[in-house]
Amino acid sequence: MNGKQIGDVILDVKNISLAFGGVKALTDISFDVREHEVRAIIGPNGAGKSSMLNCINGVYTPQQGTINFRGKTFDHMNSREVAEMGIARTFQNLALFKGMNVIDNIMSGRNLKMKTNIFQQAFRFGAAEREEVEHRAFVEHIIDFLEIQPYRKTPVGRLPYGLQKRVDLGRALAMEPQVLLLDEPMAGMNVEEKQDMCRFVLDVNDEFGTTIVLIEHDMGVVMDISDRVVVLDYGKKIGDGTPEDVRANPDVINAYLGTSH
Repeated sequence: MNGKQIGDVILDVKNISLAFGGVKALTDISFDVREHEVRAIIGPNGAGKSSMLNCINGVYTPQQGTINFRGKTFDHMNSREVAEMGIARTFQNLALFKGMNVIDNIMSGRNLKMKTNIFQQAFRFGAAEREEVEHRAFVEHIIDFLEIQPYRKTPVGRLPYGLQKRVDLGRALAMEPQVLLLDEPMAGMNVEEKQDMCRFVLDVNDEFGTTIVLIEHDMGVVMDISDRVVVLDYGKKIGDGTPEDVRANPDVINAYLGTSH
C-alpha cells in the first residue's frame, strides 16, 4: 500500500485463549503485526475484537498463550508496563476528562514521560518548569497535526463527537507510542468525520512512523487503509491476509459480509 516500507514483526500474538466463567471470548488466536503497517482486526459484534486488544494492552490476562513485543515474551502484561514499553490505546467509549480542556487532556498522555516528581510539578520550578515547557511544545505539535487549534482551551465535553475522538487520538499520540491500538476510532461518525479520521490515521502511520492496530466495523474503511486484516468470528480466527485475500475468503463472506456480497 502506497509504497511504504513494512518492517519486521514488532508484535507477535500466539495461541491466545480467554474465557469468562464458561464463556469463551477467544480461542487459540495467533497473528503478528509488522513495524509500520496498519493491521486491522475485523469481525461481527461479539467476535472478540475488543477482548483481543484488552489482552494486548494488559486489561485482561489470557488463560493461555503469549504476546511477544520487540523480542520479549509475556504470558501476561499489566497496563502500565504496556504503556511504558510503547503501546498506547484509544477506547470505543471515550475515556476523556470531559471538564478539562483539549490541551490538558492531551497533556495527560505525557505523564509517563515526566521525570520530575509531583512536588516539583506542583510548584513548577527548575527542572519541572523546563520539562513542562518541553511537553507543552510537543502537545501543541499534536494539536496542529490534528487540526484542532481553535479548540485548544475548550472543555472537551463541549466539543462535537468527531472532535472528541480526535482529542482521544491526540492523547494516545502524546505517549509517543511505537504501536497504537485504535478501538473503533470511527464508530458513530458521519461520512465527513470518517474521512477526516481515515486521513489522520494514515498520516500518523506515515509521518510519525507509528504501527497501528485497528478495530473497525466499516469494511470500506478497513479495505482502504489496511495493509493486512485478521478476521475473528465467535472468538476464533477465520481469515488473515491482505484486504484482497480477506475479501475473497468464503468463510469471511459468510460470517461477516453475508452471502449476498
